[in-house]
Amino acid sequence: MTNGRGPTVRRRRLAGELRRLRERKELTLEDAAERLGWSAAKVSRIETARVGITSPDLTRMLDLYELADDRRAGLHALARTARTRGWWDAYADSLPSDYSAYIQLEADAAFIRSYDGMIVHGLLQTDEYAREIIRAALMGMSSPAEVERRVEVRMTRQRLLLRDESPLRFWTVVDEAALTRRVGSEAIMREQYERLLEFADRDNVTIQVLPFAKGAHPATAGTFALLEFRETHDPNVVYVEGTTSNLYVESDAEIYRYSLAFDHLRAMALDPDESRRLIARLAEGSR
Repeated sequence: MTNGRGPTVRRRRLAGELRRLRERKELTLEDAAERLGWSAAKVSRIETARVGITSPDLTRMLDLYELADDRRAGLHALARTARTRGWWDAYADSLPSDYSAYIQLEADAAFIRSYDGMIVHGLLQTDEYAREIIRAALMGMSSPAEVERRVEVRMTRQRLLLRDESPLRFWTVVDEAALTRRVGSEAIMREQYERLLEFADRDNVTIQVLPFAKGAHPATAGTFALLEFRETHDPNVVYVEGTTSNLYVESDAEIYRYSLAFDHLRAMALDPDESRRLIARLAEGSR
């Protein structure tokens, strides 16, 4: 357990992979438990991330599932880091557990593709724009100090894009509505447009604008982010954010549909150069 907030994202990912490996071998929980000499309850607790797993027990499970040697190291590394604390733990008291879980996923991701329909993505926001968004979302139910902590968290997340070694690759299709919705003052919007242009110049960031003129599109149901990870054993995850709760999509068939939707969106959107020009015009118009 981490800070009493439930299993870490890494433990859940390991648990999910062990469950998938068992199912590929067409073994029930009872079958696996019998062959391992364990109780079915123990296997279940590992697969539901209610408990961690030792290295010897993990090796026994991987032997049973006949996992190839070249994939074992990654799973053992995941098990070793399942209890690793991240920078976000310092904000545990002020972050919802769903948000903390997403930050962990984001920190481990190699590539994120995102459709942003209402506001600029958090990884690309200025501190003033983020402050306005967070203050509005909390509806006055939180103290100014908590608002500031959340702004700090959002700015810290951006280091993923700015680090020198293996920066996060990020590709957003942002709806024109998100760019023209006024958040705060004209000065705040101008600064936000300029920040987008700075990010657009980075090799690891792609920004495309989906213009109003394109009409209906595959993501009218809302914003989503598709996260891909460096290790081959880490399955992709789709994150869908809601007002009171968030959804993690892990089914291969559903992830494929989101991936297909993103491909349609990027094909409909302005190309990166056209998008830069549009954002630059918005910046000039806010002067």
